[in-house]
Amino acid sequence: MSRRFRFAGLAALAALFALQASGARPGDRPVPFPARQKKSQKLPRPRALGHGPALERDPASGELHAPGGDSPTPSKGTIRSRVSLVEVACTVTAPDGTQVRGLNRNNFRIFEDGAPQEIASFDASATPASIALVMDASPSIYRELADMRGAARALAENLSPADEIAVVSFSAQAHLLLPFSTNRSLLDRVIESKYLARVEDSSESRIYESVFYTARDLFIGRTGRKAIVLLTDGQDSGLGLTWDPRSAQPGSGASPRLAFDDVARELGADGIALFIVSTENRPRAMTPEWLAAHRGVMLVNQASRRLGMPNYTLYLAELARRVGGQLYFLRETGNLTAIYRRIALAISAQYTLGYYPSAGTARPGWRSLRVELVPGANLPSGAKITNRRSYYVSAFR
Repeated sequence: MSRRFRFAGLAALAALFALQASGARPGDRPVPFPARQKKSQKLPRPRALGHGPALERDPASGELHAPGGDSPTPSKGTIRSRVSLVEVACTVTAPDGTQVRGLNRNNFRIFEDGAPQEIASFDASATPASIALVMDASPSIYRELADMRGAARALAENLSPADEIAVVSFSAQAHLLLPFSTNRSLLDRVIESKYLARVEDSSESRIYESVFYTARDLFIGRTGRKAIVLLTDGQDSGLGLTWDPRSAQPGSGASPRLAFDDVARELGADGIALFIVSTENRPRAMTPEWLAAHRGVMLVNQASRRLGMPNYTLYLAELARRVGGQLYFLRETGNLTAIYRRIALAISAQYTLGYYPSAGTARPGWRSLRVELVPGANLPSGAKITNRRSYYVSAFR
């Protein structure tokens, strides 16, 4: 036998052994080698948020909306003719600070504007959550970058593998670095990528604009538990906020310029839980007791100013107040990873109550919410409930 045929025979025999080892049979369609060694997904290119059609402001409701979208009911322009499911995320905490699990819908009562509502749906963290990490990449907090990366991993490690995470980085403009994904290796690559580390050559930090477009562009059509985790120093340069509370309101007429009130409305209409981590110190007068005592009033006022609170921190607290969010201060904890882990545990222990408002139709505007606990076998004495205290009825949804 020639050497050439002997080598060919050995090659054929080796190929047969390899085929048997793989579990395939002769005649099976061959799988290309690269498919067997499939690598993780390629990192997506960053995409700027808020680059759709320019928004318009409806003169009747005062809301921002996309041109050509839904319109309010024409007669007097203010009555909604459809009833949508309202979802309210709740966290129940035992006196020792641990999250209470194992409750059912009979443990809850819900009220809208003081009227009892029938709970139509109940989810005890069984369905996946959608969480957007929104990270301030302006030069003022660039020093937190290493901690930001470790904290993002801690958040992912304490969530369910089925929960989807998106990543947004912003300074003068918000960029989506990772669309909602369950791919944790892709998340690791994103938070280690040059895109997160890149700081724009800009002194601007458009915090509220970034939160607005994250909510509007990323969460459309999503149901169940939804959350934005915002890391920032609070010093916004986009909305022109001042000590005058009127600076939070839309401009006169039909001006489409984004206002602080628009951000609160967007979060309030979508039911997105907001967890804010401030890299600044907690103002001495802004104690949890002070916040609880002022949860029904605008926090930015001259009395707060006299107490020495910076208005940029008060606006963060005000947004959390309006949408039922939580405000953390990095300096009093000293560990961003620990805060993110605490946020992840709160998200993973949330109950989501859904109801159809008994009033049927409603005028656009804010509606108050109250959720009460009903004693039961799994509810420890002294447990407390945390939930958003209002939601926004939009004329365009």
